[in-house]
Amino acid sequence: MSYSTTRRNVLRGTVATAALTATATAARTEAAHAAPRSGGTGPNIGILLYDGYSLLDPTGPAEILSRLPDATVTMIGEQRGAVRTDTADVAVVADRSIAEVDRLDVLLVPGAGNRGTVGAMNNQPLLRWIREMHRHTQWTTSVCTGSIVLAAAGLLNGREATTYWASADYLQTTFDVSYVPQRYVRSGKVITAAGVSAGVDMALYLASLLADDDTAQAIQLAIEYDPQPPFDSGNASDASPRMKERALQLLAASQV
Repeated sequence: MSYSTTRRNVLRGTVATAALTATATAARTEAAHAAPRSGGTGPNIGILLYDGYSLLDPTGPAEILSRLPDATVTMIGEQRGAVRTDTADVAVVADRSIAEVDRLDVLLVPGAGNRGTVGAMNNQPLLRWIREMHRHTQWTTSVCTGSIVLAAAGLLNGREATTYWASADYLQTTFDVSYVPQRYVRSGKVITAAGVSAGVDMALYLASLLADDDTAQAIQLAIEYDPQPPFDSGNASDASPRMKERALQLLAASQV
């Protein structure tokens, strides 16, 4: 076998390998931008992501709601792409931009650190989009300080609502809202959850409304949500002033 023949074979193999690699890369890129899985017949659930949100606020409910039969759960951002959390250590991908979504059955607005919450509640295009979605939703929901964003959009006027414990006074004194210190509060078609982990409880309740109690209970078992924390320190009403100050210090130190 001549050197030239061998070289041609090697070149052919190199070109073929490059072509396969390019095809695979294109397929991965297309898949990354493809529409999320859609059951078609179930509720269309949109979870808003904005800069500085708290990670569990959208992802905890998404874990539950994505298990609903035929449900479609979509992460939505101001633009498509990765959106960073309040710590900036983690990002979640928004599959759709707000400009691409004009109607939802369920809207969920997560909470954030101070920077993210203030940014969202002063973001007029975002607030307009939230109001527009709310016009047609079956349920409009929030987790943690997401209720402040809903209030800034004018959706909590005259309603009872809950929020993160350290934001309760602000919510109640800044807006026409009656704060209720519960894990989640339903007022009409609006359901607000307390801080971060309370979004899981709210999502299970929402699942029971979208489907039925049996389905919600089965989802709770499927994800083995049986909280037995090592400490009894998660209720702000039982916490000492020192522990509250320490908690807020840890949050502030972890956020950017």
